[in-house]
Amino acid sequence: MYSGFLNLNKPLGITAHDCVARVRKSLNQKQVGHSGTLDPAATGVLPIALGKATRLLRFLPPGKSYTALIEFGTTTDSDDLDGQILTRQPCPDLSLAAVEFQLEQLIGKIWQRPPSFSAIQIGGKRLYDLARSGEIVVAPLRQVEIEQIQLLNWQLGDFPRLELQIDCGSGTYIRAIARDLGAALGCGGVLAGLCRTRSNGFSLEESLTFEQIYPDQIMASDRPLAHLPEAKLEPEQTRRWLHGQVLAYPDLSFQGYKRVYNDIGEFLGIAEQRQDQLYPTVVISH
Repeated sequence: MYSGFLNLNKPLGITAHDCVARVRKSLNQKQVGHSGTLDPAATGVLPIALGKATRLLRFLPPGKSYTALIEFGTTTDSDDLDGQILTRQPCPDLSLAAVEFQLEQLIGKIWQRPPSFSAIQIGGKRLYDLARSGEIVVAPLRQVEIEQIQLLNWQLGDFPRLELQIDCGSGTYIRAIARDLGAALGCGGVLAGLCRTRSNGFSLEESLTFEQIYPDQIMASDRPLAHLPEAKLEPEQTRRWLHGQVLAYPDLSFQGYKRVYNDIGEFLGIAEQRQDQLYPTVVISH
């Protein structure tokens, strides 16, 4: 069984769950997981974890980047072009200046309502399952962070189109940005295309298609965790670590999660430094 990470370039038209199933089959690997769901209509970076590395997904660095195409004058029930059209009204007089002003209002921490067609669970059921059965549930507002928005292209017409690069925190729905931007401009907006170019430390430039995935492309489990400081154990500490014991580790310079290694450089998992002790969080044996 393999253990480590893959940087998958998710193709158009399949779900993140489909991607996991395909990797599981191609590598004959039972334990496969992913970080950050992508809609079927979206492409781009999908971090994949294999084997013991699935326990490390929550320790990947935060942050995501997208290239998004927004169409104005159209609204749908899913906030993208895959949904049923609710309104469609030409807006040829929409100005770029008005768009740029509203974009500035989106920078920073904002409150966002996720789309009704989304993977969020309410009452134990995912919103997209409820929506597909005809029961539209309004998702609660939640706070997300938009770090930066860069305008890439502006296309005039009856239904103007705007291409953006968006750097944001986890949990941000780009479809909701398209919807809310259109609403603020009074013309409606919908997501017409989406590519994730960065996710949890993985970049689109280094991503792999399904055809490029081979065992020798699997990266070591600790490689995407380089943002975490390192703790190195002596042999006796290593023995105790592998039994899940708390260790004395007098490093008061940093409190929080650390990568743990033995004296010959083998990765042993993740610990949490609290005061002068290391608490095992994820123990990985070889």
